[in-house]
Amino acid sequence: MAYFYIVFLALLVACSGLVSSTFVWKHHNNEELPLVLEEIHEKCPNITRVYALTEPSVRNVPLYVIEFSDSPGFHQPYKPEVKYVGNIHGNEVLGRELLLGLADYLCERYLNHDRKIKTLIHTTRIHLLPAMNPDGWQLSTETGAKDYLIGRNNNHSVDLNRNFPDLDAITFELERQGINHNNHLLRDVTRLTAPVEPETRAVIRWMMAIPFVLSAALHGGDLVANYPYDESRSGAPVSEYSASPDDDTFRDLAMTYAESHADMADPQRQGCRVSNSDDSTSYNFGKQGGVTNGAAWYSLKGGMQDFSYLATNAFEVTLELGCKKYPPTEELEEEWHKNREALLAFIWKAHIGIKGIVGDDSGFIKNAIVSVVNITGPVPRPIRHDITTGDYGDYYRLLTPGHYEVTAIHPGYFPVSRVVTVPHHQTAARILNFKLEPKTSWFDDYTYGSFPYGLHDGQPRIYKRSLYEQVTNMMLEKKDTKH
Repeated sequence: MAYFYIVFLALLVACSGLVSSTFVWKHHNNEELPLVLEEIHEKCPNITRVYALTEPSVRNVPLYVIEFSDSPGFHQPYKPEVKYVGNIHGNEVLGRELLLGLADYLCERYLNHDRKIKTLIHTTRIHLLPAMNPDGWQLSTETGAKDYLIGRNNNHSVDLNRNFPDLDAITFELERQGINHNNHLLRDVTRLTAPVEPETRAVIRWMMAIPFVLSAALHGGDLVANYPYDESRSGAPVSEYSASPDDDTFRDLAMTYAESHADMADPQRQGCRVSNSDDSTSYNFGKQGGVTNGAAWYSLKGGMQDFSYLATNAFEVTLELGCKKYPPTEELEEEWHKNREALLAFIWKAHIGIKGIVGDDSGFIKNAIVSVVNITGPVPRPIRHDITTGDYGDYYRLLTPGHYEVTAIHPGYFPVSRVVTVPHHQTAARILNFKLEPKTSWFDDYTYGSFPYGLHDGQPRIYKRSLYEQVTNMMLEKKDTKH
């Protein structure tokens, strides 16, 4: 079905002439949106692909994505995957138009041989979903685009950013029990509090199908970059800082967007009013750098941001792009100029930290666990959020500058640990590959002198004490025999 939609769009673009080759800043309706994407693909066919997610909206509107890559449609090791998702709330529309503008900009700058943009596209696979909730957009637009709530939900009157399985509750309960397990938690869901909507199902399948490393959801109603956790541990509705294990990295990601935005981090700018009555209810997040922990602002359950972090390898933040949820057409281009450098800077953050491949003599090892301990200070601090390797044994671990001990683990193999320094001002992730050795290959017989690979490849190794004793005993036995 998705293929039919794309072919149909291509024919429309070729025959109808409905879309200009010059991007126009306006509110594109649900019929125009895919035509704009297909027009961009026609201009940049070698670096783009337009596709639809596995399920349409409740009203059967496909959820279209445009991808930028030097090999569209294929994951490549060492190239991180990034996504932007707009229009989750149908009446919050700026993100929708910014992603269309970003797609056009990436294509145009690539054709104009912009060195930085070409490097970004050749080293990153970028996915842009302008509208997750086209039905809500339709309702909001048809009713005048003025109400603060009409159009927020999907056509089943469900808030899609409260519709994801609540994985925070699982990780908080595991914390209380002292169990170190807070990643890839979707398999631990035993029941759902509400049916999962088709738009939510489509996005979850998308998350599971592509090994995203970095993500942002684009919202409106305030001006701030929000990071996990969104849900408070105690159940407090507001003002409880709920730190994730990667709090330092999330703050860095959020600060990157805020500081690259024209005025998100400005402490002197005007805040967004909470009510329409007076300015006394406004608060300027610029006074705290333009960022906030989610639960420190207000707690929510079932959000996409925390789900992404706890169900996949992706680090996701939520970007509130302005006080106006549905800004007038004449303000869209100005908002683009305010956000453009921030949108690009955030994508570049997929290249911080470390990346590599975990394998053995036979090839790649899928689903190996990569765990990290921060050894920068006097006391080692485990980051209790592991990631896993993909189909090609590749992993991507976002980290802030510092010194780390990184361990690769897989059942049936000996774990291997290595120490790495993540520098300041990274332009590319440090490459840290691992070769693991099956436990069955170690000393199946007691023939001394035939070492398994790895003892001479410079990799530090973790030995079990029993194996260490076996090696020592064999060396002593050989020595006694010789003399």
